[in-house]
Amino acid sequence: MNNEKTVSVLNDLLNITNDRIEGFSKVEEKVWTTHSALKADYDQMVSQSQLMKTDLIRLINERGGNPDNTTSTAGALHRAWIDVKNSFAGDKAESTLENVVFGEKAAIKAYEDALDSGDLCPESTQVVLDHLHHLKSSYRTFENLEESH
Repeated sequence: MNNEKTVSVLNDLLNITNDRIEGFSKVEEKVWTTHSALKADYDQMVSQSQLMKTDLIRLINERGGNPDNTTSTAGALHRAWIDVKNSFAGDKAESTLENVVFGEKAAIKAYEDALDSGDLCPESTQVVLDHLHHLKSSYRTFENLEESH
């Protein structure tokens, strides 16, 4: 197994995880006045993202790599687009929750692509599979809400 390829894939996932954390910070508190039942799920997603970040940094370090603890360019562009979109949105709570669903879909795709790449060592594969399970679970929670509107 090529450590450089593993580190590269893990760094991509670290960028995506940082995108999630940054995106979560943009969810306005007023969303929770309308959707208070989701606040605990959301808080769990934030905590899980922090744990995922820690796991990825550990794996990168153990493989002799340097963690790229930044966000992705695509994520930064998406957050800027969200800011513009939200400035015109009538229902910011619904728009914000739609953005959470969109972000979770993108993260799931990135994790699936990482697994499909064949560039992960066995330990990294197991950690990424575990992360993917959590991503899909949080996605289902918010997807159900989106479908109910």
